Amino acid sequence: MYDGIVQDLIDEFGRLPGIGPKSAQRIAFHILQTQNFDVSRLAELLSEVREKVRFCEVCGNLTEHERCSICRDPRRDESLICVVEEPKDVVAIERTRQFRGLYHVLGGAISPIDGIGPDDLSIPALMRRIGESQVQEVIIATDPNLEGEATAAYLSRLLTSIEVPVSRLASGLPVGGDLEFADEVTLGRAFEGRRKVE
Repeated sequence: MYDGIVQDLIDEFGRLPGIGPKSAQRIAFHILQTQNFDVSRLAELLSEVREKVRFCEVCGNLTEHERCSICRDPRRDESLICVVEEPKDVVAIERTRQFRGLYHVLGGAISPIDGIGPDDLSIPALMRRIGESQVQEVIIATDPNLEGEATAAYLSRLLTSIEVPVSRLASGLPVGGDLEFADEVTLGRAFEGRRKVE
């Protein structure tokens, strides 16, 4: 424990997701010990982000405008919608340069333990989007964990009931991984998602 404002700074960093007490302490000391660290620029950026950044009115992605750059791009395929949990998932998929459709960000995943149900996500907005456009396929790209699977199952039932083609991202072995380190679920999915070698 440190005195006064130093401990307050460490505590504030520790409130951020993914930052434990030791990481919070390292960040605080980095700021304190680095002479050329621009604290005022960091404070200015934090304030500016809170002021300017919002969620896209169409898909829920982060943007400084009413619509994000993906929704504004006329070259995107409007017949494909990829459903993800968070804006960071959009970034991950965009890095692959494999998907040229549009996105829909749910704002989380169904998690009864955390009190998050379908009504707490942007599922009604997704259904409106699908009803107002010519969507040919919805690709569900939620996380391959318990909450992501529950969300994917819920969306699949909902979308197939209105006869919209639904697909789910394949999951399995990572490139460069060893079979001996794969868990049973991952290995099982790799077998389910196998494809014919041509």
